[in-house]
Amino acid sequence: MAGRIRDEDIALVRERSPIADVVGEYLQLRNAGGGNLKGLCPFHDEKSPSFNVTPSRGLYHCFGCQAGGDAISFIMEMEHLSFAEAVERLAARAGVRLRYAEGGYTPQRDQGQRARLVEAHRAAAEFYTDRLGSPEAEIGRRFLAERGFEAADAERFGVGYAPREWEALVRHLRGCGFTDRELVAGGLAKEGRRGPIDRFRGRLIWPIRDLSGDVIGFGARKLYDADDGPKYLNTPESPIYKKSTVLYGVDLAKKEIARRRQAVVVEGYTDVMACHLAGVPTAIATCGTSFGDEHIKILRRLLMDQDEFRGEVIFTFDGDSAGQKAALRAFEGEQKFVTQTFVTVQPDGLDPCDLRITQGDAAIRDLVASRVPLFEFAVRDAVERHDLDTAEGRLAALDAAAPVVAAIKDRALRQMYAVNLDRWLGIMDEEFVLRRVREHAARAAGPRRAARPEERRPAHDPADPAVQVERETLKLAVQHPGVLGPGFDALPAEVFTVPPHQAVRRVIAEAGGVGSATGGDWAVRLREAAPNDEVRAVITELGVEPPRFGENSVDRYAAELLARIQERQLTRQITELKSKLGRLNPVDLPEDYHRLFGDLIALEQQRRMLRERGLGGL
Repeated sequence: MAGRIRDEDIALVRERSPIADVVGEYLQLRNAGGGNLKGLCPFHDEKSPSFNVTPSRGLYHCFGCQAGGDAISFIMEMEHLSFAEAVERLAARAGVRLRYAEGGYTPQRDQGQRARLVEAHRAAAEFYTDRLGSPEAEIGRRFLAERGFEAADAERFGVGYAPREWEALVRHLRGCGFTDRELVAGGLAKEGRRGPIDRFRGRLIWPIRDLSGDVIGFGARKLYDADDGPKYLNTPESPIYKKSTVLYGVDLAKKEIARRRQAVVVEGYTDVMACHLAGVPTAIATCGTSFGDEHIKILRRLLMDQDEFRGEVIFTFDGDSAGQKAALRAFEGEQKFVTQTFVTVQPDGLDPCDLRITQGDAAIRDLVASRVPLFEFAVRDAVERHDLDTAEGRLAALDAAAPVVAAIKDRALRQMYAVNLDRWLGIMDEEFVLRRVREHAARAAGPRRAARPEERRPAHDPADPAVQVERETLKLAVQHPGVLGPGFDALPAEVFTVPPHQAVRRVIAEAGGVGSATGGDWAVRLREAAPNDEVRAVITELGVEPPRFGENSVDRYAAELLARIQERQLTRQITELKSKLGRLNPVDLPEDYHRLFGDLIALEQQRRMLRERGLGGL
């Protein structure tokens, strides 16, 4: 775990990274009035702008897809970086030198190690690409040409060549000032009898980059028959390279994946190259390992995978038995995506690279377009293993496919595939097939769990006038805390009835109340103090969404909101007092009755005075 960046440095990065300037590098912003800016959201397709930027509070929020945050979170989402990486990116942009808090070890050394290893890989990548033009690398250039790649294509993807010498890279990197320990730690070299030797020799080299574009490893393809090593050799696990969390080509594909809501998963480096050159710029590949949970997490971030079936992940596999098995393994992870998942298999067994050579660029685009839902592929695969010309074969196919259909979590989709299964089998008895699938689903589900309290609780109605008053008041508390003054801080916590509003009210109170809001970082302070992402998102919305001033001044509007909330509180107290008075006997307890009656009169008078002030139409 890397050392934590000092809080004061993070604050300085925010101060020197105006949100309008940061966002303005990615999209066109125009004046939306009230000090706000507006543009087309970079995180989802839209025809009219719903992406709002509020420079005075350093926040952005999209009212279409609900994305929101500050300059740091914007860079995290746009460039798909961690928090620390985004801070470092903005710090470099703003000229801020970051310091790291002391921990159980020296975090500066850890940060320095990563920077050194990344720099060593950058130098190694340049070394390999330079060597691709050498006479010795003719075999590598011929390999690329035979697969339809030109010199410009190799340059675009950074393809290089590792000389057959034992220490060519080691000598070069030593000359650049890197130590033997760094070369071995980064996987660029390995220990030999007389010291470090090059890990890759006599191979074609592909640089593997992380989401930010830094080279963190390499993939190497064997070129010489005399080489007794594996066909493909990859960088081993290192402080900067974890094969389960990297995808080849993701640095080139990430923006198109986000824009198109599509990711095409292929099997090799040349397949990624072929797809990109053929007009499928969303292609990526794993690096020496099968597609797993960590890769799913990366793609979900890139796709902004949410609760709608808007995007698509397309797996491409060879048509041989190994490719079929790989497609079925993908089925196991399918439902970890919210988006739709597809598979496409080239019947003649050609991979995308070979397909481009033999049939051209259009054939790759056609291959992607011919995708079928992964559920359908898995179900049909189970069916096609049996003889459907006999009743026994159809029943065996049903029993093989029913568990696959039953595994579909979406009940409506499961029902649809059960109906399709009946059609594909030719049984022509939907109810029989449905019953069989339900039996498998019931066995897989096990005992029903009790609903959680939050699942039973009904959601609040945003159109409820009382809810709107609470929201408008909190908008002012986030955006214009000074106009509310001590009146807001004096409000009892129970005046806010909606759980998200209650959570924001608690954050404001714990931050010292609106009376402590000084400077322009109040909204940022509240976001940082939020207990979780859900509350943080609500604060962001409240900080960007324009209040409904109408013709009023902000001061008048604040007074009306506070009066309305106070009036609601008084009404609740009056109702409670009337209930108590109704239960008292004025003869038996005259003192208690008259005291409560006096309190009731006083509350009624307060409420009448509030109403006489003119609460306005909210």
